Formats: sequence, structure tokens, C-alpha cells
Amino acid sequence: MDPQTLIALAAAGMVVCVGFLFMDGETSGDGKRIRQLTGKKSLRSNIKEKLKVEDSGSRRKQIEESLGKIEERQNEKRKKAKSLEARLIQADWSTKPQTFLIISIVVAVIVAAIPFAMGGNPLMCLGLGFVIGFGVPRFILNTAIAKRQAKFTSHFSDAMDIIVRGVRTGLPLGDCLKIIAHESPAPLGPEFRRVVEGESLGIPIEVCLEQMYERMPISEVNFFSTVLNIQKTTGGNLGESLANLSAVLRGRKILREKIKALSAEAKVSAIIIGSLPIIVMLLVTVASPDYMTGLYTTETGQRNMMIGATMMVMGTLMMRKMMNFKF
Repeated sequence: MDPQTLIALAAAGMVVCVGFLFMDGETSGDGKRIRQLTGKKSLRSNIKEKLKVEDSGSRRKQIEESLGKIEERQNEKRKKAKSLEARLIQADWSTKPQTFLIISIVVAVIVAAIPFAMGGNPLMCLGLGFVIGFGVPRFILNTAIAKRQAKFTSHFSDAMDIIVRGVRTGLPLGDCLKIIAHESPAPLGPEFRRVVEGESLGIPIEVCLEQMYERMPISEVNFFSTVLNIQKTTGGNLGESLANLSAVLRGRKILREKIKALSAEAKVSAIIIGSLPIIVMLLVTVASPDYMTGLYTTETGQRNMMIGATMMVMGTLMMRKMMNFKF
């Protein structure tokens, strides 16, 4: 055999060997069977698995970063919602925070000055003025916020039904929101009116709903905003999504009423336990003032009254915490 033929055969053999090395013998059934039995993997499969691991790791990092940003945004919203300015907006009061603080200070000074002028203990007068001056206005503010949110929640599921019927009959979402804004009672109607006015000025609907959540920080508004944002981003049947949301909101309302019914006995017991010492003290003072004079005039009696009032407040707050359910 001549040298040229030998060189050609050697070159062909080298090409075949290189091809088998790159393909790793995957065309051979025996090779696959051997790798399955021995647990060895091909070079290409190892590279693919490494790329998958790296891709899943980067994907996991992106998801963790996005979740962290969402959590930070939610924490900022919660802190902002607890500020005095935000709570005045939630109560729909036009009072500024500075005015509210001035009113609280004036009430505290008046309440502390009256018993001090009658010869009371300065420390007791200061504590009484602080508790009433800064506690009562905030209690009234929190009560106004709770009543407004309760009225909003009671009519919110009906508003979802209006949108569902309007969307199914062919009305655009903006017209449905206008119907709610003009036909629904306060505070639901005015809140949706602000959303409609903001959208008419060119503000995106998600920004209007975020501002609405700042004025009314309840779960129902957050659910509604999430449904609309998802529908705007990914599409889908808006009527079906809002119908499901309406069913969820009605279920939450029923659950809330059940909780009220089941906790009514505990609330009445807490009211009786909390008010009984005060009522007994007032009745004994009216029946025999001389018997209670030492409690009001002596330093020991005033100190005991302060200790008892502190313990009563702590017990009342503890009972209130046990009766409130978050869901």
C-alpha cells in the first residue's frame, strides 16, 4: 500500500476519533446503556447542567431582589400610613398635623391645670393631663378612621359587582368607575371620584389606586389594585377576575360578622370589668365622701390611684388585643 493511501486512512481515522470525542458516543446505544448503568454523564450533558444551575441561580437572585424591593416598599407604606398626617387624611379631616398637636397640648394643659389649682399632686396632674390631652384626641381620630373604613368596606363588594356587570355588557372600565363615583354613598363615592378625576388628568390608573390605598389602607383596596394591575399587564377576563374578588370580599365580610358575634360576650365582659372599679369609686365617693378623702388628698392615696389606673389601662389593652382578630 502506497504512503498516500496510508496518510489518507490515518487522517480519516483521526476525524472519526475527534467526532466521537465531541459527540461523546451518544449515537451508540451501547454507550448510552453503559453510562446509565455506571452513572457517568457526557460532556455535553455536564455543560448543559452547569448552565442550568447558573441560570437558575441568577434567576433565584433576581426573584429574591424583586421580593426584597417589594417588601421594602410595603414597609415604607406601612410606616407612612402610621404617621399623623396620613391618619388625618385617612379620617378625611382637613386639620393639619400642627393644628392637631396644638389642640392636644391645649387640652393637656387645661386638664392638668384644673386639679393642680384645686391642690392636687403636681405629678398626678401632669400624668392626667398627658393621658387625656394626648390620648383622647387620638382615640377620637382612630374611631373616625375605623368608622370610615367600615362604611367603605360595607359597600365595596357592591362596587365590584357594578364593574363586573358593566364590563360584561361592554362598558369600559372608566365608565364603570364613573358610575360608582356618582351613585355610591360616602366614603366610597368620593374615593372613586378622586380616582376618576386623577385618571382624567392623565395620571395612570395604578398610581390613582395607590393614592387611594394611602387614603384608605385596607386589604380590599389592595386586592382591587392588584387585580387591575395584573389584568393590565398580562390581560385576561376582567369581569371574571372581579367577580371572584367580589366573592372573596363578601366571604371576608361574613367572616368579620361571625367574629363580631363570637367575640361579643368577651367584649361585654371586658367593658364590665374595666368600668366596674371606676363606677364603684364614684358611688362610694357620693355615698360617703369622708371615707374617700384620704385616697384623693394624701400622697399615698394618689400614688395608689396612679398605680391602679396604670394597671387598669394595661389590662384593658391586653383584653382588647385578645379580642381583635386580623385576617
